Amino acid sequence: MKPQFKQIVTVMFSTFLLSCSSDEISSETSDSPIISIPKIPLASSIKYLALGDSYTIGQSVCETCNYPQQLNTSLEAIYPETKFSLKIIAKTGWTTSNLISAINEDNPQSNYDLVTLLIGVNNQYQGINFSVYEKEFPELLNKAIALAKGDKKNVVVLSIPDYAFTPFGIMFGGTTKISTEIAQYNSFAENYCKANEVTFVSITDITQKGIQIPSLVAGDGLHPSKEAYTLFVERIFSKVKVALQD
Repeated sequence: MKPQFKQIVTVMFSTFLLSCSSDEISSETSDSPIISIPKIPLASSIKYLALGDSYTIGQSVCETCNYPQQLNTSLEAIYPETKFSLKIIAKTGWTTSNLISAINEDNPQSNYDLVTLLIGVNNQYQGINFSVYEKEFPELLNKAIALAKGDKKNVVVLSIPDYAFTPFGIMFGGTTKISTEIAQYNSFAENYCKANEVTFVSITDITQKGIQIPSLVAGDGLHPSKEAYTLFVERIFSKVKVALQD
């Protein structure tokens, strides 16, 4: 065999071997299971306190459809080895003043691993002077931190939904005035949370799709639906996991 011909045969044979090897690697990779990063285990029991108003209890949706219940259920599914318990202090129509009074009356223990806070829409709806919110939101946030074992990392604040984008909101006066005022509340809360290193999650944009996507509004034409609360949970879930794993 001539040297040149031998070189050609050698190159072709080598190429064939490399091709087979590459196919095997590709096959092994595609058949191999995806290795997930192990989640950090939690304590054997987790206590969760949800503070708020109708947006927290889930007015006009089923008892397990509100966002705290959906969040609790999602956590149970991810961490089956942990026992989760949920307490809600919230009622339809509550303002910041009402919530403060209710917390003081209930006097819960300061042993919660997670506390969520969503409050303020009724201050806006009832036309209460904005200065009341400026005074009482910080008070409520401090109460939430105290109830979360004094650890602000265990507190998650949600923005106020925008009910302007509901059939009731449109009938009540249209989007501009309501949205502008709610934005003022949310801006204050977000800036205060950032200044005090507390997690703030905006879910307002979800509710602003209520006219475009009617399924995001409950049957009463005003409050978020189960589907909307599911989106709330998806939005805050990663923040909650970080809080619980810290």
